Amino acid sequence: MLICPQCNFENPNANKFCQNCGTSLTHHICQECGTEVPLNAQSCYNCGAECGKVWWAIITKEGSGDWDLGSWQDIHDDLPTLPLSSEFAPSPATRPVLKVGSYIDQEQRYQLLEPLPILETNTAQTELGVRVLDAHPYQISPIEAILENQSQGLLSSTDQERGIPGLAKAYIELQAQNQPGTPVIHDAWQEGNTQVVLIEDRSDWPRLLDLWKEETTSSLQILHWFYQMTQLWAVLEPLKCRQSLLELSNLRLDEDQTLVLARLYLEALSGEQSIDLATEARDEDVTLALTKQPLTLKALGEVWQELFRQSQRTQFGSVLQILEDLELGKIQAIAQLRSRLEAIATELETSPIPSFSRTANQYPTAPTIVQPEDDLEDSSAKTDDLPTIVLSMQLSSLEDAGRTDVGRQRQHNEDYFGIETKIDKLDLPRNRAFKARGLYILCDGMGGHAGGEIASELAVSTVRQYFQEYWQSDQRPTEENMREAVYLANQAIYQLNQQDARSGVGRMGTTLVILLIQDTQAAIAHVGDSRLYRLTRKRGLEQITVDHEVGQREIARGVEPSIAYGRPDAYQLTQALGPRDERAINPDIEFFDINEDSLLILASDGLSDNDLLETHWKTHLLPLLSSGSSLERGVSELIDLANQENGHDNITAILVRAKVRPNMDNSGIRG
Repeated sequence: MLICPQCNFENPNANKFCQNCGTSLTHHICQECGTEVPLNAQSCYNCGAECGKVWWAIITKEGSGDWDLGSWQDIHDDLPTLPLSSEFAPSPATRPVLKVGSYIDQEQRYQLLEPLPILETNTAQTELGVRVLDAHPYQISPIEAILENQSQGLLSSTDQERGIPGLAKAYIELQAQNQPGTPVIHDAWQEGNTQVVLIEDRSDWPRLLDLWKEETTSSLQILHWFYQMTQLWAVLEPLKCRQSLLELSNLRLDEDQTLVLARLYLEALSGEQSIDLATEARDEDVTLALTKQPLTLKALGEVWQELFRQSQRTQFGSVLQILEDLELGKIQAIAQLRSRLEAIATELETSPIPSFSRTANQYPTAPTIVQPEDDLEDSSAKTDDLPTIVLSMQLSSLEDAGRTDVGRQRQHNEDYFGIETKIDKLDLPRNRAFKARGLYILCDGMGGHAGGEIASELAVSTVRQYFQEYWQSDQRPTEENMREAVYLANQAIYQLNQQDARSGVGRMGTTLVILLIQDTQAAIAHVGDSRLYRLTRKRGLEQITVDHEVGQREIARGVEPSIAYGRPDAYQLTQALGPRDERAINPDIEFFDINEDSLLILASDGLSDNDLLETHWKTHLLPLLSSGSSLERGVSELIDLANQENGHDNITAILVRAKVRPNMDNSGIRG
């Protein structure tokens, strides 16, 4: 089936357009120049930008026999064929070779973007890696179907095992855990003794070693990467994939300089094994050689030493002692290593402000999480039950976009929003600082033309004026500040109602949701059913606010949700600004810290109705976490989606992208 990228509707494979929304299923739009480009084109013919969907194919042969990949091509005379083994192949002059543009699968979906090397039988080579173009990117793969069914509880672990190459199982397990440090798996199959696994292409992601060499990279940043390696070690250990951390070329960085893996390597031996480092001249890489000793943390220490050696950086402070203790086998447990790293972090941070969280250790990359030394004998099995310390983070960027639309059925727009930001940025070779604060307000008015419109705009302007006067410092506003701003907005609308002698349904009012950001601190105030959502890579989409409506009120009283929302007045508001004085409203106030990259979404009910965001967040919100994506385009696509799926009401959305990184610029220490 073909999954529509616009509305997520499932279409038959033969469809050229989505049956639900009419989106093309054969072409897409180049993000650089807006030209319509066929899905099976690697690059835009107008501007040359790469716009095709590219995967990294890992092709593995078991044993010393022939490569079975492409055996299906024997019955397709018109298709290019893979080279045969040297023992049985024709002469090199006549031997067919799989060329660029040829397919590696029987369904003719995945095309080579570079030629495959000659696949010989009598050789030690058992694995190839190559970039391939997905000619049918909207078609769901068997692996994607498995993961989708698994997330919905429709697939047992036994069902998951059937027909899946062994190489793919570790990727599936980690993806089910939502581990961003490892690549997404897309497809996999097996032909005879040959396995093919397609994963996210990270071949051009920056190498850890390259940034390690940079003079501006601080000791605290290096310590941060050390800690991320220990987190990944614990995640990979039960899957026997720790070897993935022991090859320098496999250690990459994402756009936020978080450590990630380009791919997974299975540990070659299931019993006693170890991986010692032996350097080769090839691309400054580190090749892994197996011995008959148990794999221990000593191997991780050797990788760290190799990073220092190849970067020509000096081992600093207590890190030198850690490396010596790892070499001598004095550090055996991952919790013990984490505790030692925590101590060094405390030395390097000038003003460490740890915060505590029991859930943070579920997520293996950012933010950096340091495990206390409560049980040094247990490597990782009990870590989820222990309190953790989150190292301080700092804001690295703050971006936003907002848009409002009348919808398809209303004659006028009663929604209103306001965005006001202040950013101070300093960028010097050895000193970088970024401070920002943002005020985001969204209102959905009620009371008809010249009523709801006035109320929503008046609420936004009143809140803005209040914070312009009372938010002058670098401190996040207090709960008292938040309540006072809401009460003033309510009073302004209430007085206008009284002045105009409005009564009953003629009294104008509005919902209100306020988001304030001061660096990595956020504050929320809300009244009514306009919402704030938070999206992160680790937790997915979360609704932060709870609607002030009859159904939710009944649920809070203990009524079953099905009964609460079976009432005819279930969606009637229990609170709104304007109809009554401040004694009739009680705004919800909430504070939280931004400790990981976040997309914050303010939405009127024209956007949030019918679980629109909950249904489409993976296609319309998750890509917007990336710095390379346009928030302006993203908010426009959300409005278009809401008009297609809902459209019965005014639609307003504000998107706020907050990116963070470890607070490591204050130490002034260089390795």
